[in-house]
This record gives sequence, C-alpha cells and structure tokens, in this order.
Amino acid sequence: MPTPAPAPSPSPSHRTALGVLATGMLMTVLDGSIVTVAMPAIQDDLGFTPAGLSWIVNAYLIAFGSLLLLSGRLGDLVGRKRLFLIGTALFTGASLLAGAATSPGVLVAARFLQGVGSALSSAVGLGILVTLFTAPRERARAIAVFSFTGAAGASLGQVLGGVLTDALTWNWIFLINLPIGVATLFVALRALPADRGLGLRAGADVLGALLVTAGLMTGIYAVVKIEEYGAGSAHTLGLGALALALLTGFLVRQARTPHPLMPLRVLRSRSVAGANAVQMLMVAALFSFQVLVALYLQKVLGYGATGTGLAMLPAAVVIGVVSLGVSARLITRFGERNVLITGLLMLVGVLGLLVRVPVHASYVTDLLPVMLLAAGFGLALPALTGLAMSGAEDADAGLASGLFNTTQQIGMALGVAVLSTLAAGRTESLAEAGHSPAEALTGGYHLAFGTGAALLLLALALAFTVLRHPRAARKNGQEGGQEGGQRGGRKGGQGGSSREALAAKAP
Repeated sequence: MPTPAPAPSPSPSHRTALGVLATGMLMTVLDGSIVTVAMPAIQDDLGFTPAGLSWIVNAYLIAFGSLLLLSGRLGDLVGRKRLFLIGTALFTGASLLAGAATSPGVLVAARFLQGVGSALSSAVGLGILVTLFTAPRERARAIAVFSFTGAAGASLGQVLGGVLTDALTWNWIFLINLPIGVATLFVALRALPADRGLGLRAGADVLGALLVTAGLMTGIYAVVKIEEYGAGSAHTLGLGALALALLTGFLVRQARTPHPLMPLRVLRSRSVAGANAVQMLMVAALFSFQVLVALYLQKVLGYGATGTGLAMLPAAVVIGVVSLGVSARLITRFGERNVLITGLLMLVGVLGLLVRVPVHASYVTDLLPVMLLAAGFGLALPALTGLAMSGAEDADAGLASGLFNTTQQIGMALGVAVLSTLAAGRTESLAEAGHSPAEALTGGYHLAFGTGAALLLLALALAFTVLRHPRAARKNGQEGGQEGGQRGGRKGGQGGSSREALAAKAP
C-alpha cells in the first residue's frame, strides 16, 4: 500500500491571508477591552452620567452580538471576502467617528456602528480560515494563531488602553484603529481568496433574519441591564420572554422554510452544538478573571490603569506561548476533546485560587500563579474552535463561524450580568455588616470567582458527556464509511456506480 503524500505546506499567500484574518480579529477583541480602562477619562471629558457610561460598552455589545449569526450566513450567501471588506471598512470609519466624538450621543452611535462592522468582519473570519487550510495539522496551527488573537487580545487591550490614555488622550484608543484598518483592507483585497457565495436565493429568508436579529438584540439588552433592574424584575423577565419567543419563532421558521437562513443541520452535529455550549459557559465564567481581577487590582490593591494592564500581562504571554507554540501539536496528537478538558481543568484551578485571594495580597505569591495557570485558556480556545468548525460543511462555514462568535458574545453578556450582580450584592451585604470597603469588595469578588468555577465544572461535564472521544469519532466515521461503501456497491450492481453516474452528468 503506497504511503500517502504529505499534505502541502501553506503557501505564502495563505499565510498572508491568515495574518489579515488574525489582525481583523485582534482589532475586534482589542476594541472590546481597550475601552474599559479609558472609561473614567471619557466620562470626565464628555460628561457622561453614571448610567449613560455603560452604553459605551452596551451599544457595541448589542450590535455585535445580535448580528453575528446573520453576518455569518450572509458571508456564505454573498461572499465571505466581500463581507469581511465591508465590515472592516465600516469599523474603521466608525473608529474615526468615535475618536472625534465631542458628545455622549455621537460616541454611543459610533460604538454601535463599530459593533456592526465588527460583526460583519469577524463572523466570516473562521469560515475563510477553514476553507484555506484543509490539512488537519495546518488547520490546527492556523486555528491556534487565530485563537491566540482572541485569547490574549483582551489582556493586551487593557495594557494598551492604559498606556494610550495616560500618555495621550482617550481619543487615541479609537484613532489607533485607523492605520491598522486601512492596512488590513489593502492587504485583504489581494490576499483573501475571492468567493461568489451561494447567492441570496439559497437563503434569502428576510423574516428569519428579522426574527433572529430582534431576538438576540432583545435578549442581550435584557442581560446587560440585569445589574440595573435585577434578575427577577418585570423589565428583565418581560424582555427575556420576548427574546425567547422571537428566537423560538426563528427556529420554527427555519424548520419550515425551503430556504432557511440557518439550516438546522448545523446543530445536529454533536461537535458543533457541544463546543458552542461549552464555550458559552467558559466565557461566562472567565469574565470573573478578565474583568473582576482588574477591578480587584485597582479598587482593593490600588493599582493604576497602566499598572493593572502590566500586572495582567503574564497571562497574555503564557496564553500566547501555549496557543502558538503548544496547542496545535497537542491537538494533533491527543485530539481536541482531551486538550479542551485539560485546559478547562487548569481554568478551574485559576478561579479556585482566586476564591482564596486575600485583601492584602502579594502579587508574586497570590496573583502570579493565577496568571500563569491562565495558560489553560490557550489550550481550551483553539480546541473549542476546531470542534465547533469540524462538524460544519463547507457551504455552512460562515454560518458555523458566526454561531461560534455569537455564543461567545452571549456567554460574555451573561458573565457580565450574572457575576457582576452577584459580586455587587455580596459587597453591599458585607458593607452593611460592618466590613471595610476593601474587605467587602474582596468578599464580593470571591463569590463571583466561586460561581465562575462552578460554571467551568458544568462545562467540563458537558465536554465529557456531549463531545465524543476522538477514537470513538474516528471509529464511527470508519464504520459509516464502510457501510456507505457497501451500500454503494449494492447500488452499483443494480444500476451502475455513483461515480459513473456523476461523471455522466458532469458538463
């Protein structure tokens, strides 16, 4: 039996395309985290009210999260390269508007447009990637690079946001996107492969688009306002029920329409459905690490904006080293499921250590081990990405990419709403009991960290039970292939082989 030829190495144009896609993802991730450090300066300069200040984040999150699924499918229909270019151009122009904003209304509108642009470009990034890199080892490496930008970009954004705000003004956290966006557009025009898409007739479900976008937008809005209205309020429950009804109507519509916006076959894959569910739980849990640790450093330990970013930099470094240097080789050798479980176990350790962090912490002994264990994110995210994309057909790659990004944003919104609300409620009760402000804040963060650890344990349980073991999956695939071959042989004896029939129909 001849030895199969090794898969060809990716061409320089493929590497350039990967660089473009990773840069586009980096801009999106940075924009989500870079603004948090600069919010006090923005409030002082533009006169935001405390309630209005949250809309700097909420406007972006609502637009981004609610349009990802629709954007992913549009990429399959009209062409992924075209949608990536449109989204990047819109994001770059909105960044200029945000940097030049002189009033709260203009900045919030610009942030909404940034969210729309980010949704259009990032929703199709993974879809382009998996069609470019088809060999398993090269695809694993490309996904590792792509995932690194998402895993480490948040920490890098906090560092960059602090430096730009302290050294220049808050405007530059948006204006820095201009040269990056223009360069990305110029290179993308040449490097990304042209694709015509399936055509709008293959999925031009206008009613379905309206239902899913309105449902996601309503749901995300209800979640981000939980801290203001409360989880059991009429506002939250009413909007939650409306969002559920809209999304249920969308699923019913997709099952009945001849040209669905989201073919439900995508969700029949255990890899796709399981990976998205695990990701939602993981991202929700890690909000407590990415955001609440930064608040703990500033409000309890007294770190400044730049100091907070630098304190969290080791996490970004180890995540980058593991994502780029280790994860692809481990995934190739042991499979996505095993690598994912290892990463989740490390992340449980991260939040377990944070539950015990004291009021007067030493960075070296109490926090540095936490930052180093964050390497588990560099294992978990590439493995999840590979699983989420492995069960999707080429025609649905953009949709699977948009779905993966959507569950990531929903998980983030849930983490913000639930964990921050729990932390605030615990802090208030401890303060009323006579504890010092630092003790009350630390106690509130402890509750959020413990809740996040519980979410990660639930994600582990799902990974064990829903996601198949690599050997079992391969065995099932081989058995399916043998059975299909036998059926094909029987059919061939009756009326000619499938291959011959296809050849006869070919032009």
